[in-house]
Amino acid sequence: MSTLHSDNFATNAIHSGSAADANTGAVIPPISLSTTYKQESIGIHKGFEYSRSANPNRNDFETLLTSLEAGSEETIAFSSGSAATAAAAQWASLSEDEGGARTVEDIAQGRKSHILSINDVYGGTYRYLARVAKSTGNLEASFLDFDKAGKDGIREAIKENTKVIWIESPTNPMLILPPITLISDIVASLPETRRPIILVDNTFLSPYFSNPLTLGADVCLHSISKYINGHSDVIMGALSIRRGLGYKLSQGLRFLQNSSGGIPSPFDCYLASRGAKTLPLRALKHGLNALEVAAALSQDSRIAKVSYPGLASSPYYERAVGSLSKQAKKDLAKLGWDVEALDAKAGVINGVLQPERSHSGVGALHKQGIPFSGMISIRLRSHNPSDTEANHAVTDKFLTSLRLFSLAESLGGVESLAEAPWKMTHGSIPEAQRLELGIDPCLVRLSVGIEDVDDLLADIRQALEVAYAKG
Repeated sequence: MSTLHSDNFATNAIHSGSAADANTGAVIPPISLSTTYKQESIGIHKGFEYSRSANPNRNDFETLLTSLEAGSEETIAFSSGSAATAAAAQWASLSEDEGGARTVEDIAQGRKSHILSINDVYGGTYRYLARVAKSTGNLEASFLDFDKAGKDGIREAIKENTKVIWIESPTNPMLILPPITLISDIVASLPETRRPIILVDNTFLSPYFSNPLTLGADVCLHSISKYINGHSDVIMGALSIRRGLGYKLSQGLRFLQNSSGGIPSPFDCYLASRGAKTLPLRALKHGLNALEVAAALSQDSRIAKVSYPGLASSPYYERAVGSLSKQAKKDLAKLGWDVEALDAKAGVINGVLQPERSHSGVGALHKQGIPFSGMISIRLRSHNPSDTEANHAVTDKFLTSLRLFSLAESLGGVESLAEAPWKMTHGSIPEAQRLELGIDPCLVRLSVGIEDVDDLLADIRQALEVAYAKG
């Protein structure tokens, strides 16, 4: 008796949520713009009543992303990554009757719901958790360096009213890989009645490179605008829920999606489904380009530091290897990477960080590390780190001299982008906190696109020459 074949990532990207139209046979589902749907009788319909509650294109996209995010049972799409962030935070303050986390005891005692977030987090997420969520009256947030805190510190930071542990992996913009499985182990050791959910923002890696739900996370957040759509023409977000987590979380998030109205348009869902079809091709190319750029820049004297978890010299390298998806490892094996050797290096996701190792120079690409998304952070060398104005001027000169890297916020599109977190994506974070995290005027975040890598390197080098030209 034959067993049912399970399709792989690239096949799911093409076929999931993309059934041919039953009426015309069109292989690409049409865009359904109707806001309302005819009912056969009261309450009897074909699954659709009003497009805020459900729409064929949104359903198709949610089905697609669920098939790509390994370990997920359901995906809920939102109008933006920020809307998905808001819904996940608001879920913590909903009552259990509404599908939320706030217990009868919490309500009776007037106890707020607590969110414990990693300290290096996207500026928009920080803004929501630190400022907007506070104004709801039922939410509070604190921020923690999980590696510095260690096992005991993490356990101590989880309060009785902690409902969500919020993680980015890697973080934005410092590209830190937090110890996801360690956090999961700590949560699993707590009494069942007070275990918070673990949410991982997987935007920087996409489901192609990593699947946090298989590493111990409960919810995976994506800004769909980035790698999943991949063409810089959609604003959209999503939350994927781990298989077997239960109905309550889904009920609460669906309630928030419908009641807040923060839904994506049918056209955006159509575009994102189109973009996701090429995700496995694009993600691998982004990663290969970024690995080569990171390896080359680590040898440039004008660059004080290169942060790319896929570099073998990175302190997060073993964690990067340990979090690689099955599909990524399968593709790397075909390109000549020794996957068995990589697996032998993996499993340090919980462990003590390795010190940064000296880089051996630019040789065979597979000896430099592994492709691990297209995101790189670099720190331009400064003669006087305390001279904020001079450092900002050098960074501005570098960024405005780039030809192929557009000076722009966002990431994950086919085109290369560059930005300065100090004044751009993380400008809303208080200055003292930015400096403590390492976000200063010398820091540059690169989103490496899928152009020819030799052209990208030539562009970076000529911009460095302009930025550091004497006189």
